[in-house]
Amino acid sequence: MLGRALVGAGHAEAESGRRSPKRTKTPAAEAAGALAELTDDDLVTAMLGGSAEHFDMLYARYFPRIYSFVYSRIRSHADCEEIVQETFLAVFRSIDRYRGSSSLLAWIYGIARNLLNNHVRSAQRRRERIELVDDERLGRAPSPAAASPVAELEMDEYRRGVLDALDGLSSWQTEIFAMRHFEDMSIPEISRRTHRSSDSVRSSLFRVKKIFLEQAAMESGGARS
Repeated sequence: MLGRALVGAGHAEAESGRRSPKRTKTPAAEAAGALAELTDDDLVTAMLGGSAEHFDMLYARYFPRIYSFVYSRIRSHADCEEIVQETFLAVFRSIDRYRGSSSLLAWIYGIARNLLNNHVRSAQRRRERIELVDDERLGRAPSPAAASPVAELEMDEYRRGVLDALDGLSSWQTEIFAMRHFEDMSIPEISRRTHRSSDSVRSSLFRVKKIFLEQAAMESGGARS
């Protein structure tokens, strides 16, 4: 009797499941799914057309692999974060140089490897300089007040440009940037404080860094012209 009851209940649940309406995906979920199915060549083509959305997909697709690659060699999360961010900034700046002779991932690995090697060499040189410097040679750095009027004007223009660009960000994105660079908080700490995923925090930090990069490029271009 018990067996028949269980079988009957199972049939009832199955029938109920068949009758229940199917869940439909939201437009945002469908769009994200469509992006995820794009090939690397599709992403590159869209990025060459200026699509930030497709760059974000590339970033999400390959960030874990590049992070693991860099961290396996330096074993420092803080330094690893910086190198990986610089890697994707370089990808953003130079995507038009990608020729497709190797896979996109291999090309990104090459950028990360070069930045990693530069970081290791720079760290070694810093250690060597610190070992050679004695206390008598240490002194105060020049005061910003000693800057020339032209330098002050350029800095003011750069500051205004950055602030204007930052106005277009959400308040939580600027808050995350402040936590990272002013409070020296780690990515996991920021994630816990803001209740956002680590990937979301990293993506937000990257967006703000890109603003500084683009503004610096505009200023240098204006100075050359």
